[in-house]
Amino acid sequence: MLPDYLSAEGEQRCRQLLTKATARLRARPAAAAVLVPLCSVRGVPALLYTLRSSRLAGRHKGEVSFPGGKCDPTDQDVVHTALRETHEEVGLAVPEDHVWGILHPVYDQAKNTVVPVLAGVGPVDLQSLKPNPDEVDEVFALPLAHLLQVQNQGYTHFCRGGHFGYTMPVFLHGPHRVWGITAVITEFALQLLAPGAYQPRLYFPGAQLKD
Repeated sequence: MLPDYLSAEGEQRCRQLLTKATARLRARPAAAAVLVPLCSVRGVPALLYTLRSSRLAGRHKGEVSFPGGKCDPTDQDVVHTALRETHEEVGLAVPEDHVWGILHPVYDQAKNTVVPVLAGVGPVDLQSLKPNPDEVDEVFALPLAHLLQVQNQGYTHFCRGGHFGYTMPVFLHGPHRVWGITAVITEFALQLLAPGAYQPRLYFPGAQLKD
């Protein structure tokens, strides 16, 4: 039986583990921030994802992502960026006190820093959300139990110049494949939420994931 990831005890444990990183990273400049929404769908703990609009410009159109986007000069910090973008993209207003903390930053192919912000958003009715059609084609949730099952986990090896470069996780068998930076962030969230229940599949050489 899986533990209650949405319990007050679980939340407190996660908040405590993220306290130092959050204090260190919250005001640090970053290119973008995303919200990692830990929710409950019909009583089942899950993570909330978006499918980016196929009409967007750029290489990431039509891909799975967490709600989020570029930091705006008017944003106080990366937490406010993540909350603002989530409201703009999926119509979900998340109070700041629902933020548990900041996960490990990741870097896109252009070496821009993307900061993941973990928040408990409570029960979510997917049908009641009103995603912005200019940015999001679909909003869906993957139960933590699904993400933690080995048969739903994979990995991709990337090579550079004929040599092994790095390995990244992939999450399979949901409505859409979760890969790239979104899969990396998902892995960080699972390691925090379910210590010992998830075996990391992320292997970056050098300082690719340093703070």
